[in-house]
Amino acid sequence: MRNLTRPGRSGPAAALVLVALVLAGCSSEDGAEGGTPAEPSADRPTGTSAPAEPDSSDPAPAQESEDGDTIAPEPVRPISVLGLAEQRHRGDRLRLGAVREQTAAYTSYDITYRSRSSLPGGGEESYTISGVLNVPTGRGPFPAVVLAHGYIDPDVYVRGQGMTRERGYLASRGYVALHVDYRNHAESDDDPDYQRRMRLGYTADVINAVKALRASPDVPVDDDRMAMFGRSMGGGVILKALVVEPGLVQAAAPWASVSSLEADNYRQFIAGDPSDAAMVSHGTPAQNPDFWRDNSSRPAFDRITEPVLMVHGRYDDTCPPPWASATQRALVAAGVDSQLAWYEDGHAFGPAFNAAMDRTIAFFDARLA
Repeated sequence: MRNLTRPGRSGPAAALVLVALVLAGCSSEDGAEGGTPAEPSADRPTGTSAPAEPDSSDPAPAQESEDGDTIAPEPVRPISVLGLAEQRHRGDRLRLGAVREQTAAYTSYDITYRSRSSLPGGGEESYTISGVLNVPTGRGPFPAVVLAHGYIDPDVYVRGQGMTRERGYLASRGYVALHVDYRNHAESDDDPDYQRRMRLGYTADVINAVKALRASPDVPVDDDRMAMFGRSMGGGVILKALVVEPGLVQAAAPWASVSSLEADNYRQFIAGDPSDAAMVSHGTPAQNPDFWRDNSSRPAFDRITEPVLMVHGRYDDTCPPPWASATQRALVAAGVDSQLAWYEDGHAFGPAFNAAMDRTIAFFDARLA
């Protein structure tokens, strides 16, 4: 990637929707709109909808053709968002390390945890993931937020980089904040296949961070009051996490997110970048549109059960504002309780950072009450 401050409901209905979307291919009109969207005032959310009732989680049954023959459901591609959903994720062994910082409001620790996931066809993969944990002063239990950072070259990334401001802000307002480094970053274990597998391991690491935090006897977390918060690439990571494990958390906030269609992200960040060659080993979106759509969160938004607050800057020149508008429309169309808040700011959020954080925390306070 380049130029990036560098991503329910299931059952018969969801399966039919997904098949229809996959057959439709990857249209460049989905999220690749031109111009500036007509937005409301900077602080006002748009497009809120009431959450729909989740469907059954049973797998799609076989169907019958017109002549009565049984038609087996289409198999899920192993390297795909729904392929990741078929794996079992079991994060655990969260360990507190050195104290990084201590203030009147919170203590910050280096941490590690184990990110474990089953593999298609049997077996398991397990990675030790590093990160930074801020714990508010007091006895708790506290609500918690797992943070997914944006793209930073893994070769230069250092532990806890990318969301330091957000982590401190949340902890000072009474939230445990766990910043995930992802595999292949900082002191985390390396996954030699992470690029070929479309970085879906990042999503597995965030899901497993939530589970490891819940399982830890050393961190006073309220298990029923947890959220996810991602910036830029991390926004895309948590949208995929919401699809993969509906009901994992109680709310989510993607900030300045990449597109929910991977073909858009290919055109913006990957095309022509030799460092991302492994991601193109499956073909480009033009050559293999079904593969890239299957690795997008948008076609499976109907699996999401959590309320979502999207936050985006009107002047974001890294993740174009029309991407946020397209993702918001798709979330609402899928029945997700979602809102989009616009701010007069760019990708990194400078002048509007405090106002956007106050709005995000108010959203978490209301949904995690």
